[in-house]
Amino acid sequence: MFDQTVLNLDCESEVNRIGEFLKTTLIHPFNRRGAVVAMSGGVDSSVCAALCVRILGPERVFGLLLPESDSSQQSEDFGELVARQLNIQYLKTNITSTLEAIGCYQWRDEAIQKVFPEYQPGWKHKIVISQDLLESNRLNFFKLIVQKPSGELVEKRLSLEAYLQIVAATSFKQRIRKTLEYFHADRLNYVVIGTPNLLEYDQGFFVKNGDGSADIKPIAHLYKTQVYQLARFLNLPEKVCNQRPTTDTYSLPQGQDEFYFVLPYEKMDLALYALNHQIPAEEAAPVIGITPVQLERVFTDIERKRKTTRYLHTPPVTMNNIQ
Repeated sequence: MFDQTVLNLDCESEVNRIGEFLKTTLIHPFNRRGAVVAMSGGVDSSVCAALCVRILGPERVFGLLLPESDSSQQSEDFGELVARQLNIQYLKTNITSTLEAIGCYQWRDEAIQKVFPEYQPGWKHKIVISQDLLESNRLNFFKLIVQKPSGELVEKRLSLEAYLQIVAATSFKQRIRKTLEYFHADRLNYVVIGTPNLLEYDQGFFVKNGDGSADIKPIAHLYKTQVYQLARFLNLPEKVCNQRPTTDTYSLPQGQDEFYFVLPYEKMDLALYALNHQIPAEEAAPVIGITPVQLERVFTDIERKRKTTRYLHTPPVTMNNIQ
């Protein structure tokens, strides 16, 4: 029978299972002695850090807090709160000057000004996905929202060119962070821990050679709902356990469902589970809280994202591995 309980997790058993995986993988194939975790203050990175501490001990886990000018203060505060609770060594490095030097904000602002010529650097902004999918079979499209100095929010549909340039520019953020993670991993002889959950991993919600790059991804098999269950089992701070997922990439507050997913994570998890387990839309839709027709559209969107983001999972191709 399909209901919310399909995502219930035996947390103690799962923690032990992940622990064995971490210990074994750390030795073979990596032959490393500890783990580096970039701590965004979100539930995924917090759970990954807590799992590493539980398995390896706090002395073999190194945390990184890597804010930049668009990051929310809450993310930085939550990351530091978790690092202190776990009693791990951590380092805070602001990457704004590095991003400025390589043109991250300049390229981004240039693209925004193609949409809003009056836009000035410093105006808050974000990209949001069209929410029309549930009501029609139209393909997804993206809108840009900017906040004028008066506080007024205005939005326009993004051209493909502007969208690609803004996303490419903001991807500098994840790639610079990963460069620092690997620097510290190399100097400490540690592995880099990747923090995506199953929903993000399956749907390609990561930057190639950015947050998608890692040595070990210990929670990539867990639905987001299950990650929250582990967070409470591991006694992480209540603030972390209760916060909604955000991208923390743009200067305006932005939920993941605004930017990428068509439903909040609780519903997306159930939709993904239903599709993965071949549960008919007629059975699953009432549990998720949408109509069967809408769920079929969500199924189509899931498959479409799998197809269009497949390259993110593809390793470098050589002449020997072309079929």
